[in-house]
Amino acid sequence: MTEVSLRPLAGIKVLDLTRVRAGPTAVRQLVDWGADAIKIESPAALAEGTDMGGPRDTSDFQNLNVGKRSLTLNLKDPAGRELFYRLVETADVVVENYRPDVKSRLRIDYDSLAAVNPRIVYASISGFGQDGPYAKRPGFDQIVQGMSGLMSITGHAGTPPVRVGIAIADSVSGQMCAQGIILALYERMRSGRGQWVQVSLLETLINLLDFQAARWLNEGDLPEQVGNDHATRMPTSAYATADGYLTICAAADGMWKKLCRAMGRSELLEDERFIDQHGRSSNRAALNAELARTFATQATGYWVDVLNEAGVACGPILRIDQMLEDPHVRHLNPVHSIDHPRLGEMRVLGQPIRLSRSPQTPKTAAPDHGAHTDEILRELGLSDEMIQGLKQQVVV
Repeated sequence: MTEVSLRPLAGIKVLDLTRVRAGPTAVRQLVDWGADAIKIESPAALAEGTDMGGPRDTSDFQNLNVGKRSLTLNLKDPAGRELFYRLVETADVVVENYRPDVKSRLRIDYDSLAAVNPRIVYASISGFGQDGPYAKRPGFDQIVQGMSGLMSITGHAGTPPVRVGIAIADSVSGQMCAQGIILALYERMRSGRGQWVQVSLLETLINLLDFQAARWLNEGDLPEQVGNDHATRMPTSAYATADGYLTICAAADGMWKKLCRAMGRSELLEDERFIDQHGRSSNRAALNAELARTFATQATGYWVDVLNEAGVACGPILRIDQMLEDPHVRHLNPVHSIDHPRLGEMRVLGQPIRLSRSPQTPKTAAPDHGAHTDEILRELGLSDEMIQGLKQQVVV
């Protein structure tokens, strides 16, 4: 059996109408497992700006768009729309992140495309959903981090709300969208019909609130900022060492005992304030002060060795450059090198999922604007003369 046949999504054709981050993230999940993704972009003469507000050659764009093919197509032109419909006829998936009203105006909404191909899986990513009071608002990661409640529980007590240091709403919504697409493709195997997959950034972050939201819903306990501490289980926090920072997770009673003995602080086991989980959480300031005083006496590497030997969950807090040089990270090999025809070697991140028989697709560079237009149109049966005519009319 060839490597190609082992790829889980080999033979799946995806039409990618997305921009910025959440949509390209969703499509990349599919590409990395073998799907053929056609990135549909406006012809150069009509393009307003570029994806993610920056040049195509940025590492960000390259990381998000590896392995795709690029087709320029003017969807506002009837001829361009007809070409798009022809692509839809043989496609499996369409992914878009337009505002809800835009796709209907262009006649590329789910109902329109399902009439062309009833098997199409149509995936929409939006800031706030396809309907409701906020549906037409622009949905940006920063805005949704604030509106979801996430920023209210991020940061140290008494400080202003803090955003997460990555575009977490965009990135996780893209992954959720890819999961929804795969669910719909699986269901299609039984029903023979596609369906509309909808993901919003707001719902994604609400879902990620997990136990913090459950505390309020069921106990009426409103989560607040607690910095690096865990909201309910202590000691789970970060501490300064003699040369850096250490993070530990030693909330369970058995782990707490191991921690105290490994630190040479067995007397803390007799302290009534810390005798159980409730006490350690209620007296977190005093607990952190005691632990911080001891951790500051030795380097991070010392504590990592001592605590791991004792069976205490811990680790250093690393910068990104340090993380990538960590021996275990290097063993995991999360970074893939690709050759870009203009930019030379580019390094991109791989997928964290490992399948025992199915490899990730070998990476090709993110496509230049319209790089595969002629190739894809020839696949539709158009002659070179027809393609040239469409270019002259700015249809492609």
